Amino acid sequence: MKYCLTLWLLVAASALAQDLSVTVYNQDLGLIREIRQVEVKKGAFTLEAADVAAQIDPTSVHLKLDGVALLDQDFEYDLVSRDRLLERYLDQDIEVFTEKGDLFSGKLLSASGTQLILKSKEGQVQVISPDAVRDVRFGELPGGLRTRPTLVWSMIGDKAGKQSAELSYMTHGLNWHAEYVVVTPEKSDKLDVSSWVSIENNSGATYENAKLKLMAGEVQVIQPPGPFDGGRNRVFAEAQMAKGAQGFEEKPFFEYHLYTLARPATLKDRQTKQIALFEPATVTSRREYVSTDGGDVKVNLVFKNEKKAGLGIPLPAGKVRVYQKDSDGSLEFVGEDQIDHTPEDEEVRLTVGSAFDIKAEREMTDQRQVSDRVRDESYKISLRNHKKENVEIKVVEHAWGTWEILQSSHTYAKKNATTIEFTIPVEAGKEVILTYSVRHR
Repeated sequence: MKYCLTLWLLVAASALAQDLSVTVYNQDLGLIREIRQVEVKKGAFTLEAADVAAQIDPTSVHLKLDGVALLDQDFEYDLVSRDRLLERYLDQDIEVFTEKGDLFSGKLLSASGTQLILKSKEGQVQVISPDAVRDVRFGELPGGLRTRPTLVWSMIGDKAGKQSAELSYMTHGLNWHAEYVVVTPEKSDKLDVSSWVSIENNSGATYENAKLKLMAGEVQVIQPPGPFDGGRNRVFAEAQMAKGAQGFEEKPFFEYHLYTLARPATLKDRQTKQIALFEPATVTSRREYVSTDGGDVKVNLVFKNEKKAGLGIPLPAGKVRVYQKDSDGSLEFVGEDQIDHTPEDEEVRLTVGSAFDIKAEREMTDQRQVSDRVRDESYKISLRNHKKENVEIKVVEHAWGTWEILQSSHTYAKKNATTIEFTIPVEAGKEVILTYSVRHR
């Protein structure tokens, strides 16, 4: 069913954004700041902003305008839709064109989801199936309906003339997150690291040539949700970073980190936009093999987020996908992990999967209740290396209560109150047996 509208819009003093800044948070939240040139009238007048976000939090709106007294502020979001128009046109005249070319006109008596009921000027009642309808023509837009969410201010001006108005507000429907790509050669300890930020705009507005900032960190927000949800289809747009292109500049901000794009960006509504976070870097890494409490041997890639390693910038939380180059030069996916916000000079540890050729088996070989509150346990852990090179395996065991190691075949380190760590070298094609006994109190 199609609906053709003939609308006459009466627009009061309007305002168009000229200087636009958008700050996107990790929490489905954005801060919009605009400088608008507006026409101020002497005496009472109305100022409207019809191009704001549909998911705006109206309680967060701040308008700075000199020489005016603000009487009230309204956020009008009763938008034009099929149902709202039909609801508003009950007991009013409309015209309905069918697929066969027939024209029906009359007073709309009912507009349920299954039929339209009209009463003609002659008094005839006509029931029209929605499947038969081609077009519906209404008169002017009913009062109170808007084509877009609109902020409306009632003001009293001291004098007439153009002024710069500063408008800011919070909106839901904006979010960002980081993704990383790590490429490891077939035989090397060097990793190539690159990163993208994905910015999702489901706020109900498009931001043209905006100064874009991304806030990394968990900002405490105590606010009710906006009037509109973000259930919109997404369009994916990918941007490549050309050599020498201007990327993000990072700086500490309060207890967070702020990333500012050095060039303007356009965020279209219902779009996911990707922008390179930093230029690709090459870091030195090490590979760890870790078995925890007898589980599979996990493979970790570990590197330090420091300048001499090729990075040295605060890394926002995000997913890391790891690829390895094959002998023919192609890239093969080998695993992925999630990192938290990582400050400079902290280690990044990526768990990418389980080692195929390294096995660990754990069994309890003995347990003895010494007293009501004391128990001894003995364990045997078999470590088998089927690779063609020697490896070093970290065996991580967890103990409960107050504990002490009574006997161990290998040296160990007490990492914390509950964690024991053994570092076991295993030669290629060999097996090593680790045994230990622990007393729990």
